[in-house]
Amino acid sequence: MSAVAAPGPSLRRSLTGWRARLRTTHPVTVLRWLRGGVLAMVLGTALLYLLVSIQADHQIAAARRTAVAIADIESARLSADHARNELVDFAAIRQVGLTGPGAEFAIHTGRVSTDLTSAAQGNAAGRQGLTQILFVQGQLTSCTQSVYATAGAAPDSTAGLAACQDALHRPREVFDGRSVPGTGGIQASLEDLSNLERTALDHQRHSRWLDPALVRGVLLGPVLVMALLVTATGSVTRRHFRRYASRKLTAALSATAAVAVVTCLLSRYDERHLAAHPWAGHPVTLALALTLLTAAGALAYLAYLPRLAEYRFPRS
Repeated sequence: MSAVAAPGPSLRRSLTGWRARLRTTHPVTVLRWLRGGVLAMVLGTALLYLLVSIQADHQIAAARRTAVAIADIESARLSADHARNELVDFAAIRQVGLTGPGAEFAIHTGRVSTDLTSAAQGNAAGRQGLTQILFVQGQLTSCTQSVYATAGAAPDSTAGLAACQDALHRPREVFDGRSVPGTGGIQASLEDLSNLERTALDHQRHSRWLDPALVRGVLLGPVLVMALLVTATGSVTRRHFRRYASRKLTAALSATAAVAVVTCLLSRYDERHLAAHPWAGHPVTLALALTLLTAAGALAYLAYLPRLAEYRFPRS
């Protein structure tokens, strides 16, 4: 127990010694420390703003690509359904063995392949998603080959047609009352692929760089520290200089706080809407924010000059 309690008195002695040294430190030195702290908080806000906005833009762009990939997969599912319906209608009225499956079937299956290729560009499910895309493309190739193999066969042959219809719309296998993922036809495989991408999109949208709580903590933290430093500056100037803190210092704090608060609001909007051009990292917003922070740094520097330029100080 004594080993755990020992640091207590030592810490109190350290704090007491630090306070004693602070009381004996010349006010000009204290103001220089405070000025350095304020300028560091302005610079820190600028760097954190750039970090948050750039990382958030990257995450939003990735999430938008994933959302487009999901739309492509849904389009492929619709085209696969149209291809199956085209086979059913065509087989009912024509001799597939002589004429083949028809142009509409080729168009719809071609769209499935095109949509899958497009979805691969926005794949966010990693190797598992890519493997699933290749698996569906293999299913599609086998399906179309079985249909076109029917052409030139007996006029009443529908074996290839039936095999393709089954490959397009075969239900999943059921085990113990539950459907088994990875089984079934092209429609089922596309649904599995869509679920993979939706899970990946959910992870992207819950990235730490799109977390409003993290953004608030990162950007508002330096502002709160800066507010404490400004308050301490006012205390020093009133006690040792019989003056109030410069309005320039208040303006610098206001400008820094405005950048942080507005960035938090814009980041939250961007995260909700997955904006094509996120406002938090937009070039116009970036220019305005950095201009305000540059002005805040200049105002903070100028606010301390009159007091630091004095050579005679009233005794406290």
